[in-house]
Amino acid sequence: MTLEKQLIQKTYHEMFINEHEDSHPIRLLGEAFQEEAQKDVPDLSHIRFAQGEVYFHYKDFEAAIFKWENIINELEPWAKKNTADAYYELGLLSTAEDIYTTIVTDNPILTTEVALQLFSLYIERGKVDAAVKVMKKTIDANPDYPNVTEIARTFFEEQQDWDNAIELAVNEAKRTESPAWFDMIIAYVEKGVTKSFAPSYFTQALVLLYGLDKGKFEELISALWKSYQNEETYLTWLNEVNHLLLNLDINREENWPGLSGLHKETYFSFIDGRYFIKKIQEYIPDLLTNWLRIADQANVVLSSAAVLSWNELFPASISMSIVSEAEKLISMTDSDIDELDECLTLFDSIMNWAQAHEMGENNRLKWLVDQLIDFDNQHIFITGLSGSGKSSFVNAIMGENLQDSPTSSVVMFKDADELAITEITDWEITNLSGFSDFQERMDRRRNALESIIEFKQPNAFLQGNRVAFIDTPGIKGSHYDRNEILKSLHVADNVLFVLDANAPFTEKERSVLTQIQELAPEIPIHFVLSKMDTIAGEQEAIRIFDETRSTIQTYLPESQVFAFSSQYEGSQLNDLQEFFRSINNSINIEDKRLSKLLYFIRVTIASLLQKRVDVENQLVESVRWNEEMLMKLTGAVNQLKDTESQKTKAFTKSYRAFKDAIEIDIAETVPNLLKACSVLIKEDSKFSKIHVELNDEMNRRLQDYLEEQVMPKYYRLLQDWIVRCKEEFEQGQEFLNEMSESFNQMYGDERLKLECDFKVLDDWRRDTDRMTSRFQLDSINILLRRTPSQFLLKSAGKLFGALSQNKAMLYNKYKSFVENEDYAEVAKLVCQQFFRPFELFEKSLERDVTMFFKSPLTMLNRSVEEASAGIQTNQEMLNNMNANPEMFRDPLTLFEVRLRQFEWMTVAGKGMQTIY
Repeated sequence: MTLEKQLIQKTYHEMFINEHEDSHPIRLLGEAFQEEAQKDVPDLSHIRFAQGEVYFHYKDFEAAIFKWENIINELEPWAKKNTADAYYELGLLSTAEDIYTTIVTDNPILTTEVALQLFSLYIERGKVDAAVKVMKKTIDANPDYPNVTEIARTFFEEQQDWDNAIELAVNEAKRTESPAWFDMIIAYVEKGVTKSFAPSYFTQALVLLYGLDKGKFEELISALWKSYQNEETYLTWLNEVNHLLLNLDINREENWPGLSGLHKETYFSFIDGRYFIKKIQEYIPDLLTNWLRIADQANVVLSSAAVLSWNELFPASISMSIVSEAEKLISMTDSDIDELDECLTLFDSIMNWAQAHEMGENNRLKWLVDQLIDFDNQHIFITGLSGSGKSSFVNAIMGENLQDSPTSSVVMFKDADELAITEITDWEITNLSGFSDFQERMDRRRNALESIIEFKQPNAFLQGNRVAFIDTPGIKGSHYDRNEILKSLHVADNVLFVLDANAPFTEKERSVLTQIQELAPEIPIHFVLSKMDTIAGEQEAIRIFDETRSTIQTYLPESQVFAFSSQYEGSQLNDLQEFFRSINNSINIEDKRLSKLLYFIRVTIASLLQKRVDVENQLVESVRWNEEMLMKLTGAVNQLKDTESQKTKAFTKSYRAFKDAIEIDIAETVPNLLKACSVLIKEDSKFSKIHVELNDEMNRRLQDYLEEQVMPKYYRLLQDWIVRCKEEFEQGQEFLNEMSESFNQMYGDERLKLECDFKVLDDWRRDTDRMTSRFQLDSINILLRRTPSQFLLKSAGKLFGALSQNKAMLYNKYKSFVENEDYAEVAKLVCQQFFRPFELFEKSLERDVTMFFKSPLTMLNRSVEEASAGIQTNQEMLNNMNANPEMFRDPLTLFEVRLRQFEWMTVAGKGMQTIY
């Protein structure tokens, strides 16, 4: 046993007792101490050191401390360490820590042992940071010391101090090149605790591991790749790993299935529409370069196609040597990739993206693609000019009169176990309840070409010949109308063109056939010569058939012609079966359908790009239109407010005019009426009460005057005024009707109904009838007021009225007073009483006119708000589209990259013709 080991294990004392193992160590060491002490120059430190160890083992820590404190030779540092150990055992951790930290030595073993003791002490005292610090310092100083890195690793893991644990594992892996440490790194990565580290942190370890163990290298780099996938540092990792792999002498012969799969997954995630091109453009060339270098057998063709398709859209982004290698590989390598499945995945990705970006459900397109993967049936596209007998031909095959009028929509007839009729449009799929609904759809004309009808029912002919018919509306009209009808052409395996035997293969029919060939040159075209039963004579029929077939084959040598007569449909079914067998186009149907699928994907991408342009144009037009509408609506609101104000002023003015006339009439009539009461004064009148009698009579006469003359006149004036107001209101309503009609023409919809509230007139009539039905004048003190003249006259009447000689004088005075009194104030009081019931009516005229126009004004204001909101919403959308054009353009560009990739894999690789 080495001295350092003895000192570590505190077995140094065994050097003194090995020969006397039966004796007690304390006795033996005591005797040795006494013997040494007898010498002239005794050296007692060694024996004291040994005695301290024995006391320590017997847990007499104080005695051990006493012995070790008196060591003055080379063992002194160890003695201090042991002293601190004793205090540690006694639980005096602070004292132990102080002693440990004062030990100074050049001995790395002692330094490490002291550090490990301090490490344990710090843990016990809860000083985790200090424990970490001392452990990291120890590893830096003496990493090869037994178990020190294992102790550190265990501690870091227990503390879940993953940063230090990972740092330890990476440093030790690089230092020792031990597979165990690399396994530890992989375990940490898979645990998900390395994500906070910069990707470059692991580069040196990866480079080292590549030279040591390529399998473990792939395992570690794959684990790191997956761990960074959903992190913000993912692109940084890709940049790091791209450069790492480019600088390694790596090749596909070494077999890298895991790395190849990750490159594939990453590439396809980049081009699935989630990223902008400018964000990924710098990463993809290196990614594809590395993928081609390491691609396993299953992905050689795919990676080559990816390189070529990316290089087509972004020339010079990938080195020419890599492009050349990709071209070579794709031409030499057989692929077992399920191209159809890959293409359907691409199509689904495009559809999901389109739906997420509010580009519609695209149900028609989805339905057409579903038909392409129906390999059990040949699709026969039946077309022809209107009136060619196409419907009769279809009815004959279907065995019933399904179409009693020309077809207005595209219909696919398929064999099925039971009747099921479905209408498919871009925005919805509708299950029709039965034949009546189907016939209703067939009879309509508006937007008929926007839908496809799928008609399924049991049919022996379709089942036996394994065909499905795509029946189209009769072709007529413009080139555009034909294109709409022929939109479903590419789902067909054969075209069956129906000709009228009475005028076969006309110039117009040849024009349509040219258009079909331009759209789908790869689809065979065959012909049915219909209405043969209308030809007079068998020889004439044979001549027409032979001439027509000869003419057709001059243009289309491979085409076949079938003569059809609706009168002999039963006997012709066998011949039709033979005809359909002869035109069967099922050889390599999977490849042909795949080519069509690629066509539909390309068309979809192009249509979505056009939709984006259309959407932008629609937004621009919508903003312009709403701005124009806003200006006109605002003008209409102001016009209506002006009309309301003018009507209010006119009504108020005309009302006050005849009211003022009535007031003048009352002011003129009332004084005369009151003065005329003087005739009631007689010489024999009782002058003591005459003033009361006169006052009552005056009030009665005023009541009669107001009720019998003024009120009827005022009522007539009110009714005339209401009639005039009604005319004015009707003019206003007529103006609003013209306004609403004008706006509705611009809206293209009956959106505005500017209807005024004519109930206002009914309210006026009711109120005026009620207020003029009866008038009761409150008694007015005409002669009972306390004016000086009245007071003196009334007093004189009471005083002298009983004396006959004074009656003549009083008679003259009273008569003169009544005839000459100023009744202006009385007339004013009468006016006030008469018009008091009408005050609220007059005051409410402005409110009533406002109520009359309230509904139109509210509707116009609402339309103004809608126009403003439309401008704001559409302008924001337009600004967003213009500010981020790549938000729409880039995903479609990347879908096109994927499309070209599949075309490279399938069409180019198999010598198939690409459909554009």
